Amino acid sequence: MRSLSLARLGAAAACLLLPFSAAHASPAPTGLSVSSCDGAPCSPVGSPDLPDGPADAWLVADMDSGEILAAKNPYAYHPPASTIKTLLALTVIDEAPLDSAVTATKDDLAECSCVGIKPGHDYTIRQLLDALLLVSGNDAANTLAESLGGFDSAVAKMNAKAQEIGATDTHTGSPSGLDWPGMEMHTTPHDLAVIFREALNRPLFAEITAEPSAMFPGDGGENEIHNQDELLSLYPGALGGKTGFTNAAKKTFVGAAERDGRRLVVAMMYGLNTPGNPTYWDQAQALLDWGFALPEGESVGQL
Repeated sequence: MRSLSLARLGAAAACLLLPFSAAHASPAPTGLSVSSCDGAPCSPVGSPDLPDGPADAWLVADMDSGEILAAKNPYAYHPPASTIKTLLALTVIDEAPLDSAVTATKDDLAECSCVGIKPGHDYTIRQLLDALLLVSGNDAANTLAESLGGFDSAVAKMNAKAQEIGATDTHTGSPSGLDWPGMEMHTTPHDLAVIFREALNRPLFAEITAEPSAMFPGDGGENEIHNQDELLSLYPGALGGKTGFTNAAKKTFVGAAERDGRRLVVAMMYGLNTPGNPTYWDQAQALLDWGFALPEGESVGQL
C-alpha cells in the first residue's frame, strides 16, 4: 500500500496554475459510421440542427441500444477531471468489500476539494461513495483508494476496469481525477459514456448518483451534503451525473436521463462557460432534448 508522496502533492498543487497543453486524438474505432464527427458535429442525415454550447468534445447515446445519436470529437483525448470518479466508484463497487470500513489517513486529505474527512476516523464505503459522487470529495477518493490497496493499486485497478468494459482510450493517473504535469491522464467522451452506462447498471451507483442529498459524518454530528449535478433539479427524468473541472480539463460532465422508457447518456468535455452564451447545463439539456426527439434506430455509430 502506498500513500501520496510529497513530490506528487507539490506537483498536484502546481498543476492548477499551468496552461493546458493540446489534447491528443486517438484513432476512431471502426464502429463509427461517419468521419465528420472529428472536428465538427455529426448527426444522422436529415436530422434537426444540433444545439450549440461550450463543450468542444461531446457525445449523446442511447444507453440501452448503445447507438451514438450525435457527437463532436468523440474520440479526442482530454483530461477527465472529476468525471473519472465514476470509474473509481465502479471499481470500488465491483472489487471492494462494501460492508467494510476504511480508516482515513492524513495523506488522504492532501487534495482538496474536500468533504471534510478526518484522519483516524472510520468511514463506511457507502459514506465515502456518497461524498465522492455528490460533492466530488478528493479526500473521499483517496480514502476509497485504500479499500483497493492504496493509491497505486487503485489506479491500476481503475485502468484495468476501463479496459475490461471497453473504455480503451481511458488512462487515469490518480483516483480523484486531479492531474499534474507529466501524468498520463486522459479519456474521451465515448469512454465517459461507456463508463457511466456500465456504472448505472450497478444498483448502488444508480441510487447514489440520483440522490439530491445525503448525510455525512462531521464534527458534532452528521452534516447534509448536496449533489452538485444540477440536472437533477433542472431536467425532468435526470438519472444522475458527475461534474469535473481542472485547468487542464476545463469543464467536464457525464450524466443520463430517461424519458418514456428511453435512456440517454451525454458526455461533454473541454469547455468553459462564457457570459451571454449557453452554459454547460444548457448544452446538456439541449443535447438530451435533441436525442429524445430523434426517432429510435437513427444513429451515427455504436458505443
